[in-house]
Amino acid sequence: MQAAFLGVVQGLTEFLPISSTAHLLVAQRLLGFDDPGGVFTVLIQLGSILAVMWLYRQRLIETAAGLSTRPEARRFAAAILAAFVPAVIAGLFLADFVKTVLYESFQAIAVAFIIGGLIMLVVERWRPAVIVSDARDTSIPRGFGIGISQTLALVPGVSRSGATIVGGMLLGLSQRAAAEFSFFVAMPTMFGAFAHDAWEVRHLLSPERAIEISVGFVMAFLAALVVVRPFVQFISRSGFAPFAWYRIAAGAALLAAVAAGWL
Repeated sequence: MQAAFLGVVQGLTEFLPISSTAHLLVAQRLLGFDDPGGVFTVLIQLGSILAVMWLYRQRLIETAAGLSTRPEARRFAAAILAAFVPAVIAGLFLADFVKTVLYESFQAIAVAFIIGGLIMLVVERWRPAVIVSDARDTSIPRGFGIGISQTLALVPGVSRSGATIVGGMLLGLSQRAAAEFSFFVAMPTMFGAFAHDAWEVRHLLSPERAIEISVGFVMAFLAALVVVRPFVQFISRSGFAPFAWYRIAAGAALLAAVAAGWL
């Protein structure tokens, strides 16, 4: 039941700019759920990624089919690859530090929540003019810039989705285009994280752990299916301010909980 609940939390928050990792870490602490090395946290994220791949399957098929004949398909694929590379490099050098140090610091998570919320409010109000209104028109340099932003998401509380969306908006993408490009960048990024962590902890994957991960994986898949489309529609209509204020409030509450000794 705990694994199922945590899977729902992950699926609902993975593509919202509020940090699924931070929500999972806090929920796990409150539930007393043991997750050595953050294995469960990382591996169930693949369920969310498969959900967004299913939702955007037609665009993925069109892009793959057009790689040999359509320059715009090759450019889009190259932009996603350019965004993926910084995450690989940062992950190789910083993943151990993040999991052993930052995953244990709820103060750091709270501060990341608050700072991220403030940045979102500033960018929402004073962002540059929109140059790219369709994620498929993202250039390779812009893709690389978004990838640089994504590396900040190694810090729990920053939010991979939030970092890439804000980075995209700063580089001239519309809110919708930035969100959708964030989804596409998440696919290779999270597949890479899944493969790396699965190999690193293969000796810890006992039958009991495998069952927990499988339950969390399925629930994350189902929850993400529910939230992705409404999220894109919501931000196109209302922007990111509600998520920014949620982050600030959640960060303040988390700092208070730490000060009170509850976490």
